[in-house]
Amino acid sequence: MLHKGIGLVAHDQKKIELVEWIKPHYDFFKEFPLYATGTTGKIILESYPDLNLTRLKSGPLGGDQQLGSLICTGELGLLIFFTDPLTPMPHDVDVKALIRLSTLYNIPMACNQGTADLLMKGLSHIYSQKG
Repeated sequence: MLHKGIGLVAHDQKKIELVEWIKPHYDFFKEFPLYATGTTGKIILESYPDLNLTRLKSGPLGGDQQLGSLICTGELGLLIFFTDPLTPMPHDVDVKALIRLSTLYNIPMACNQGTADLLMKGLSHIYSQKG
């Protein structure tokens, strides 16, 4: 995963949670190219304007497929996607396709804060040893 991009996505009810979750990991995220779907990226950049973040289209308008393309081309090495299991999503098939590609290409993916915390703990340990 070394210096591949990181995808950041959150459903509407989880966007603020993702932005707040980034804060303790900010220094880590500064070291990587970041990709986020439209509104998620906008909200992240409002809080952290100096991150190297590329905003893609909104998820329902093709942003999920753009992230999938980055996975397929080997440009994305990690996906943090805070999902909201209690809110119906009209583009649910797009979300499932993104999860499928992450699985197919063996990309670490977190769908909630607990898993994201574990991934960050492991990655922080790996990168602190490379120092």
